[in-house]
Amino acid sequence: MVSAVGSLLFGFLLGLTLVVPPGPMNALIALRAARSVWAGVLTGLGALTADLILGTLTYLLRSAVDLGSVARYLYLVGAGVMALFGSLALLARDEPDAPRVDVRAAVYASALGVGLSNPFQIVWWFTAGLAYAYFGGLVLLVGLFAAVLVWVVSFPALLHAGVERYPRLRPAVRWASALLMFGLAGYFVWLAR
Repeated sequence: MVSAVGSLLFGFLLGLTLVVPPGPMNALIALRAARSVWAGVLTGLGALTADLILGTLTYLLRSAVDLGSVARYLYLVGAGVMALFGSLALLARDEPDAPRVDVRAAVYASALGVGLSNPFQIVWWFTAGLAYAYFGGLVLLVGLFAAVLVWVVSFPALLHAGVERYPRLRPAVRWASALLMFGLAGYFVWLAR
């Protein structure tokens, strides 16, 4: 029983290493959460779904994966996605709003697309995620996804509360998100060379 609890706790901590560091998904979540808690949460749930897909693929393909042959292309696709979302961040309005029912699916789907094309997420899953799946098995992965779920709900809620209290932060969040995405696009191009 202690080993299962230990694996669950380790999985939770491991999940935090995947979701807490600044990166494309957190930039996108922050950008959207500054306008609407629900847009931030839907974006986070899209990222969570991407992690579920990548985690499942990692587990199923664990003995046949060689990212070396396609890494350059993963980085270039990721750079394109980051540049696109950086541009969209610069064009976004700073007023708060709630996502309409007809755009909720698009918010979720766009985050899922970013997650599935994000070289950081792909490489994390096919390296650290793969190693830890062997180490802790299913219990560890349950803990990992519990951490991701906690993050994708709490981060947008806290960020939105801060922006509501201090509205002048909204443009700063938008610009910081755009700059981070452009910076990551440049980094991905550099890695692809």
